[in-house]
Amino acid sequence: MAAVLLEPFDGQGAWTGREMRDRTDWARMLSVAEIAELDTALAEARRRGARPFTMTREDFPLGSLAETFVALRQTIDEGRGFHLLRGIPVGRYSEEECRLLAWGLATHLGEPEPQDGQGSLMHDIRDTGQRIETTDDVRGFQTNSELHFHNDGGDAFMLLCLRTARHGGMSKLVSVAALFNAILARRPDLAAVLQRPFHFDARGQQAAGRPRVQSVPILCHHLGRMHAIYKRFYIELGQRFPEVPRLTPHQIEALDMVDALCNDPELHLSFQMRPGDLQIGSNHAVLHSRTQYVDHDDPALKRHLLRVWLTLPNGRPLPPDYAETREFCHTYARRRACAAAPAA
Repeated sequence: MAAVLLEPFDGQGAWTGREMRDRTDWARMLSVAEIAELDTALAEARRRGARPFTMTREDFPLGSLAETFVALRQTIDEGRGFHLLRGIPVGRYSEEECRLLAWGLATHLGEPEPQDGQGSLMHDIRDTGQRIETTDDVRGFQTNSELHFHNDGGDAFMLLCLRTARHGGMSKLVSVAALFNAILARRPDLAAVLQRPFHFDARGQQAAGRPRVQSVPILCHHLGRMHAIYKRFYIELGQRFPEVPRLTPHQIEALDMVDALCNDPELHLSFQMRPGDLQIGSNHAVLHSRTQYVDHDDPALKRHLLRVWLTLPNGRPLPPDYAETREFCHTYARRRACAAAPAA
């Protein structure tokens, strides 16, 4: 168990929504030359007969964009923790070509990781008509419900927007460091509570033989970095299991404060994703959410995003508490294997 931290953070990662709304460096439109690079890389991948999940970085050769993605790794892991690239011409690509493109770009960021118990390496973010409340293994991204502030798995998530809903579906981001600072300034006792274990429903995605809940702190300070695992709905769903301790009044108070601060427009940044947007975010440095949406009646027009979880090369060390979590176990194992490998 990591030691409890009761000192504030500063630096690029401790941004607020108010600050980001006055800046433009967190999003940019691809240039005509960069779009041409994507077209060329996609054509080359198709010429080689490449397929998502087996395609390598070499199968999707980029020019200046390759350098952009190397720089983005540092932004995601050591800087503000997110970036938005706009203008990918998804409308002129088939869905299969979009999958190929998303996978190709992911390989220039890092190593894709499984997102569920079946080992899926790319998820379709769209409404399936199912509901979390009625099915034990359904997850929020498979519904049109509001997704409260949470994080995904691996070092980073990458979302490529193919189509948007008729209305709704606004994206929101909040800095974990700024969130911690805000809690610490108001209630140091609750900042400490959040650094002790909570029990999360694993939603049937855990490895065979593993418990159906996982016990891990919401906030964890490790080697100078603050990490987070937050999914309040999964914490509350975990309460249905008899082996899970009941939430204490202080834990509930801490969860309420996290939600209130995350939803404060002074703290979070909100924006509407558009077709062709590529959102990349750290699963350690930011939490993200999405408002409820109303979809189109025509199935061909329904909201659809492609998601990949990634381990970043030379990424931050992870807390030992993350070794058995479904979100970070693959990245943790990959990091340990790299550390144990003999130098070339």
